[in-house]
Amino acid sequence: MESKISVIIPAKNEAPALSNFLPKLTKMFPDFEVIVVDDGSTDNTVEICKENNVNVYSHAINMGNGAAIKTGARLASGEILVFMDADGQHDPEDIPRLLSKFKDNFEMVVGARKSESQATIFRSFANRFYNFFASIMTGFRIEDLTSGFRAARARHFRKFLYLLPNGFSYPTTITMAFFRAGFPISYVPIKAGKRIGKSHISIVRDGFKFLIIIVKVGALFSPMRLFLPISFTMFFLGLSYYTYTFFNYHRFTNMSALLFISSIMIFLIGILSEQVSALHYKGVEEDQRRVKRF
Repeated sequence: MESKISVIIPAKNEAPALSNFLPKLTKMFPDFEVIVVDDGSTDNTVEICKENNVNVYSHAINMGNGAAIKTGARLASGEILVFMDADGQHDPEDIPRLLSKFKDNFEMVVGARKSESQATIFRSFANRFYNFFASIMTGFRIEDLTSGFRAARARHFRKFLYLLPNGFSYPTTITMAFFRAGFPISYVPIKAGKRIGKSHISIVRDGFKFLIIIVKVGALFSPMRLFLPISFTMFFLGLSYYTYTFFNYHRFTNMSALLFISSIMIFLIGILSEQVSALHYKGVEEDQRRVKRF
């Protein structure tokens, strides 16, 4: 790649993994800008980074994985940003496979984990469900919604920094934002290794949060895909109940009226949300036209 590449690695107490991971990364790609964002670590993460001559920026307190990603994206000078986890799961040898997709005019490339890469059967099922649900919300097939190993065009990624949450769900938001903006995304199959150390993600605590975030992001980026089915369902229930009461009691009930009104209100909320959603992409069209001219 002729473009300058910046590798961004959010880290919290991942010194053992970084001591194995960083030497391999810097040896393979000496020309890459490597930025480790220390998210309030209490171990020797900073010392490990300095020993390997990589850039390190420390948050004064733990602010979350997404906050570290945003800090790294703001500091990076590369035209393409590569995001990797600090726990040793991602293999630097896969980076060229991701970067090669940019020659085909993709704006983001995601390392999609194979099923055998999932830590548990439950986590594998949860990720499959998230991928399926998000695919419905975006209208595009999503192979790995939560993968932290991805590369993106910097100028596009930074457009959506203000939308990214500070927690672990930044991949969900940025994926759906790119699709909504019309930026093509490609997936490259990878095999994630076993992480070094204990995971900071709890399936019970964070699993439901991921689902809520998908719904919230879907309502923000593709409102009618969320509100229209609900509106039609309410209308169908109202029509069915009205048919039942008309033939059995020869009257139009308050419940039927409530269902019909709810259907109309939800539909109007969807239209309004669609207009609000469009405001997030005011500068995207001009950027796309500029890219096409070049």
